[in-house]
Amino acid sequence: MAENYLELQIKINPEMADIVSEICFENLPCEGVVLAEETYKDLEMIATTEGTLKVFLTEKADVEKVLKEQRELLKSRGFSDEELGSWEFTLLEKPNEDWSKKWKEKWDVTHVSDRITVVPDWIEYAPHRYDEVIIRLEPGCAFGTGTHQTTQLCMKAVEKYMPCGAKMADIGMGSGILAICAAKFGAKEVYGCDNDPTVIEVAKENAQKNCVGVPNRPLSEEQSEISNSAEGLNSGENCRFELNTADKITEKYDFVCANILHNVLAEIMGDLKNIMNDGAIMALSGILDEKKPVVYEAIKTHGLELIEEMHQDQWVALIVKK
Repeated sequence: MAENYLELQIKINPEMADIVSEICFENLPCEGVVLAEETYKDLEMIATTEGTLKVFLTEKADVEKVLKEQRELLKSRGFSDEELGSWEFTLLEKPNEDWSKKWKEKWDVTHVSDRITVVPDWIEYAPHRYDEVIIRLEPGCAFGTGTHQTTQLCMKAVEKYMPCGAKMADIGMGSGILAICAAKFGAKEVYGCDNDPTVIEVAKENAQKNCVGVPNRPLSEEQSEISNSAEGLNSGENCRFELNTADKITEKYDFVCANILHNVLAEIMGDLKNIMNDGAIMALSGILDEKKPVVYEAIKTHGLELIEEMHQDQWVALIVKK
C-alpha cells in the first residue's frame, strides 16, 4: 500500500455531483469519490461538505486540463456556469489511512422503493419482505451505485413498466445496476452496453454477484432458493455486456433504459427508437428538470408517445412508448 494518496477537492453545484463524478472516473486515475460528508451532534446536522466533491486519486494527473476540457464540453452541450458550479479545485497529498475502506464507509443500504433495495457488497443485510428485490453491488470504477436519483428513477420504471419475460436493453449501463434490476424482475434476456471500456468487467462482476450474468453456471440448491425469494425473482444467466453504442445495435427490445445526459439523449433518440419493438417502453433518465424541453422535443420529433413523467428531487425521467 502506498504511503500517501492524493485527495482532489472540487467545488461543484451539488446537483451535478453524479456528472462530475463520472468525469473523474473516466478521465482521471480515480479510485473513489465522496459526494458529501455530514457531521451530527445530538441527532442534528451541524456541518456538511455538500458542494465539495472529494475524489481519491492513485497517482498525479493533469487535473486542470481535464476539468477545463470537460467543463467546456458540458457548456457546449447547454450547461451554464451556474448549473455547473465553479469547479475550483485543491489537490492535497495525505497519509494513507486505508482510504479505500473510508470510501466504502460512505455507502449504505439504499431502499429505492418498497421492493427494491441496493446493498453494497461489503454490508450484511437481511430482507424485510419475502418479495424484496436485493441488488448487491461493488461500484469499482463504474458509476452507478443506486444512490443517485437518476438511477433510482430508472429502477422504479423497470418495476412499474417492464413486463415479465421482456427482452431488455440498458444503454450506457455503467455498473450494470439497471440490467441486473431488470433480470431480477423477470426479463428473459438483458443486454447492456457502454462506450467506456473500463466498466464492462465491473458490470459483469456485479451480474455474477447477483447470479444473473455467468453463462452455463449451474445454481446450487441454496442459490435457487434465494433467487425465488428475497434475493431476486430471476437468477437465470441472461445478462450480456459489451462495448457498444446505440447506433450500432441491430437487435430490438421490449424495454429500454437510457440514463444519460439530456443532450446525448436528444442526439441519439432516433437510434434508441430503432432498437425498440413496436409497443416497447423506454425510460429516459439523467435529465435535470429545467433541461427536459430538450428531450421533449426529440421525443416529439421521432414520434414517440410520452406516457409518464417521473420526478425525484430536481431530476426527471420520461417514460415513452413506440
